[in-house]
Amino acid sequence: MSWLGGPLTAFDLETTGTDVETDRIVTAAVVRIETDGSVSRERTWLLDPGVAIPEQASAIHGISTEHARAHGAPAASAVGEIARAVAEGLRQGTPLVVMNARYDLSLLDRECLRHGVESVSERLGGAPAPVIDPLVIDKHVDKYRKGKRALYALCDHYGVPLDEAHDARADAVAAARVVRSMGERHRPVGLMPLSDLHDLQVRAAAEQSVSLQAYLRRTADPAAVVEPAWPLIPRRR
Repeated sequence: MSWLGGPLTAFDLETTGTDVETDRIVTAAVVRIETDGSVSRERTWLLDPGVAIPEQASAIHGISTEHARAHGAPAASAVGEIARAVAEGLRQGTPLVVMNARYDLSLLDRECLRHGVESVSERLGGAPAPVIDPLVIDKHVDKYRKGKRALYALCDHYGVPLDEAHDARADAVAAARVVRSMGERHRPVGLMPLSDLHDLQVRAAAEQSVSLQAYLRRTADPAAVVEPAWPLIPRRR
């Protein structure tokens, strides 16, 4: 049976910004999606990140600094719970769906380091796997399609509803449904063993990074560097 015929765990974060080394988690969701697309289990978190949430980030996900401070859980305890929930799904053999996994998983890893709690990798005894990333797969199977590759654009392309974009739960559910639709449409990917699919994404993400880096150096910044590692950016030494 291919992964299309089994459950998926989906994970999503909303954060204070886009730098995995310095930014913080504001909201998170870990959701189990059954084969029929229904949600059978879910956990969500609102954190007090311990820093001010920039207005630009608040405008995207709707969480202000004041709201997070008043209603959010302490970051250290919540980060530990999130890492535990992500690791538990993988330990049970359920593939983890993460849109732009390189960002969300790396930011969670840095938050674990910051707060002195076990990371997902430490809980598993190795890097998270198998991970399914709609962004990496879509760029691989439909390399030359024009237009944006953000989650809302993938939802539109693959016919998946997204009613509350930038809500962690809604985005997690949509990502899982998108990747299932993607696998149905592109059957070689949908029928691929999970270990092979994970390894394919490692290679594809690296190739995509090389291509983007070359483009940026040619058109915008001669010194541009695009991280090739996937699904987790190694910690700086």
